[in-house]
Amino acid sequence: MKGTRNLTLLIVLGLVLILGVWGCSGYNGVVKQDENVKNTWANVQSTYQRRADLIPNLVNTVKGEADFEQKTLIQTIEARYKNLNSVKIDPANLTTENIAKFQQAQGELSSALSRLMVVVENYPNLKTNEGFRNLQAQLEGTENRINVARNDFNGAVNTYNTKVRSFPMNLLAGMFGFKVKEGFKAEEGADKAPEVKF
Repeated sequence: MKGTRNLTLLIVLGLVLILGVWGCSGYNGVVKQDENVKNTWANVQSTYQRRADLIPNLVNTVKGEADFEQKTLIQTIEARYKNLNSVKIDPANLTTENIAKFQQAQGELSSALSRLMVVVENYPNLKTNEGFRNLQAQLEGTENRINVARNDFNGAVNTYNTKVRSFPMNLLAGMFGFKVKEGFKAEEGADKAPEVKF
């Protein structure tokens, strides 16, 4: 009788120990994925910041062209400052709304830069300026880095969300307040090829 009670106690303690180890391991795994999402988000922000930091140099180089369209320059400068001052997102609060606000601000800056580059085509002296060409190449490289950083971020969010939503980890994640995070989504109409007419 006493041996049966000891055996039952050992089995119960063993199960509690196994559940405890599983819980700790699962919690640490979710924390690791959460930190990875935060890190990749910081990389996204850093890459966008690099682009924003290049704009003043680009604008100053373009200003050297005396008859350059001031309206386009002003729009680019305004978009940069709006971009820098309006949208800062805490990686713990990556909601659909916050990601949409961030994407909108970045889209406005991208649009202003695109307009600037189109207008530059009318200024052959500027296109031959070595400083301008260097800045243009840096911007192109930064745009590629932005795409890579966004893809890495979406991958980290996907891995995290899969872990947080999978059974039985979803029970543990819910107990500790780990919520599904939002990644970048393609802009509306991005699935259709642009129509080019000559």
